[in-house]
Amino acid sequence: MRNTAKITTAVLAAGALTLGLSACGAGDSGSDGPLIVAASPTPHAEILTYVKDNLAKKEGLDLEVKEFTDYVTPNTATQDGSVGANYFQNQPYLDDFNKKNGTDIVPVVTVHLEPLGLYSHKVKKADALKSGATVAIPNDTVNEARALKLLAANGLITLKAGIGNEATPSDITKNPKNLKFKELEAAQTPRSLDDVDAAVVNGNYALSSDLKPAKDALVLESPKDNPYGNFLAVKKGEEKDPRVKKLAKLLTSPEVKKFIQDKYDGAVLASF
Repeated sequence: MRNTAKITTAVLAAGALTLGLSACGAGDSGSDGPLIVAASPTPHAEILTYVKDNLAKKEGLDLEVKEFTDYVTPNTATQDGSVGANYFQNQPYLDDFNKKNGTDIVPVVTVHLEPLGLYSHKVKKADALKSGATVAIPNDTVNEARALKLLAANGLITLKAGIGNEATPSDITKNPKNLKFKELEAAQTPRSLDDVDAAVVNGNYALSSDLKPAKDALVLESPKDNPYGNFLAVKKGEEKDPRVKKLAKLLTSPEVKKFIQDKYDGAVLASF
């Protein structure tokens, strides 16, 4: 599982070059060039594109959006200056990434929450999962723990008391349905639904796979006191970049809140 992440990092870092990312001025404070932001396609890049098309010009912001389908390259590109910022992750994930990779990326402003959900093409209720059913879960540290906590919150498993964002299937203390877990890269979980009995899918990947969290999820994360809000992030020291400040202001504007409400109908929730 962890080796997969390392291989993915190497492959995608090389692939980033084909996207034409340039380190020249992308993350330099006070640069007159465009602010290049790495983002997951849905909903992050969609929200950024709305800002670019409708709000940025009036604010004097030249914004460029680069889409990535993984959870590694946006941070490595931000760290090495290939992009000036990213928008795709939550605080527990970033804390874990910085710790493991020696990076110093910091949040700027929290924009939205995407509730994590359990989906299935084979059953219509979570308690209808049969004994021995296979459940796909994300294989990165924080999202795996988050997935297991979702299952525990809905009575499907019990986790070791006090376990945090490093929980793995080995921390399950009770598993009454004898569920089996298939650990996959987060982007692959919705694509696995025909091969497993159920899958825990991150909100952005659910949306990009035509799953409707509010309607299709067997169980869904509660937004109450949820630590997994997604934010705009930069390499430490770039928080004062005028371009970053402008984008942070626009991402938390009433116009963006209305866009999120109208477009996602509860599948994405504004956090401001």
